[in-house]
Amino acid sequence: MDVFGDRANVTIMLHERVDVLVTGGGPAGMMAGLLLARAGVRVTVIEKHADFLRDFRGDTVHPSTLALFEQLGFLDDVLKLERGHIEQVSLRVADSTLTLADFRHLSVPAPFIAMMPQWDLLDLLARRAAGYPGFELRMETEAVGVTTDADGRISGVELADGGRIEAKLTIAADGRRSILRDAAELPLETLGAPMDVLWFRLTKPDALDDGETFGSVAAGRMLILIDRGDYYQCAFLVPKGGSDAVRSDSLEMFRRGIVDLVPELEPSVSALESWDEVKTLEVSLDRLTRWHRPGLLAIGDAAHAMSPIGGVGINVAVQDAVAMANILAAPLARGDNADPLLENVQAARWRSVVRMQRMQKLAQDRVIEPVLERTAPIRRPAFPLRLLDAVPLLRRVPGRVIGMGFDPQRIESPDAFAGKAA
Repeated sequence: MDVFGDRANVTIMLHERVDVLVTGGGPAGMMAGLLLARAGVRVTVIEKHADFLRDFRGDTVHPSTLALFEQLGFLDDVLKLERGHIEQVSLRVADSTLTLADFRHLSVPAPFIAMMPQWDLLDLLARRAAGYPGFELRMETEAVGVTTDADGRISGVELADGGRIEAKLTIAADGRRSILRDAAELPLETLGAPMDVLWFRLTKPDALDDGETFGSVAAGRMLILIDRGDYYQCAFLVPKGGSDAVRSDSLEMFRRGIVDLVPELEPSVSALESWDEVKTLEVSLDRLTRWHRPGLLAIGDAAHAMSPIGGVGINVAVQDAVAMANILAAPLARGDNADPLLENVQAARWRSVVRMQRMQKLAQDRVIEPVLERTAPIRRPAFPLRLLDAVPLLRRVPGRVIGMGFDPQRIESPDAFAGKAA
């Protein structure tokens, strides 16, 4: 089935009106659209691009999110997209490979991190959501601002093509550079991040062709390898704003630095022929102190940009969508005014988000920043890392935090089509 159909070519009428409008076709937006449609709400999701293919999307689907797909009845379909999975997290430091987190003990249907291209997952969610009669997905439809009524309530969005869509409720799921949260003047607290990421691909050499995904650390350098089947998506961490300094050196020096971290990559780095193949991703860690105003609710990265530490961003965003649906889906299906309930969504998720961001900031400040600033060689892994590696039972703690987060959600929103396949 072509989930997009002819919707990518729809001409938006100047004053079109929908019930619920979700901006952004990322994990939070697609899960929100699916769960609302499943509850019998008429919902339109808009995505500014023509497809979901973006290299900068995350690839890690954690046990907490896999458990939600099991609840929805299509975990098997999700796992067919998998390029590999991670049962434990390892890190190379000072010529030692340390195991730091273990997911295998988690009491969930899939106790591991599944690695899959996010665009494949989004396509699957779109197909599933399209099975509900109230769901609509419009590609190449970009929101550039909000509209308000005479009372100052958010009444919808302005579009890049000059049109507008009015909605009873707008859900801003348009990412960490959210246009809607800025347009709605929601208050933002910036927590800061000491690093940015250089993002590039390397063919997976035979020496690492076992599905292993890990990080490697040395003084002033950190490299994370994300397994995408026949190649690694590589994340090379640099000090905040330090991308230009790295690029001022020769590409050969950069390639040597990669091999110093992971010698097995030596056969692959020669394929990195130009700095044009290395993209810079600016890392953010921030959150809205208020996620809502009448007519609008922000969720996912639009409400709180997560650091890449732990790869938890997708999963926290999906948890937001579940909490939103648990609270709002039934009232919206009845036609009730959702405005008095919007603060309940933030209240349901606030503690979890704040705790996760505190953990990430602690790791940034105590681990990543000192490593990136360090010039002296690392002779021995830090004691906490050696302790985790030496005591398998302790690895369950970071495994639980990374794999499940804090206060993991369960789907409690109604299924108006129970017994009918979506």
